[in-house]
Amino acid sequence: MSEAETQEPEEETQTGNSLECRRCGRKEGLVTRYEINLCRQCFREVARDMGAKKYN
Repeated sequence: MSEAETQEPEEETQTGNSLECRRCGRKEGLVTRYEINLCRQCFREVARDMGAKKYN
């Protein structure tokens, strides 16, 4: 084997949406506005503590 064949391949850079929820790690349903980066389920649980108000 030549030296080129024995070298490990370089890691590929990840493209696309790599954001995830800071609390649970879920990648779907993210609230990214104002860099909150929480999924919608976690956001509902902590929104009041963060100062968000619910308007009907």
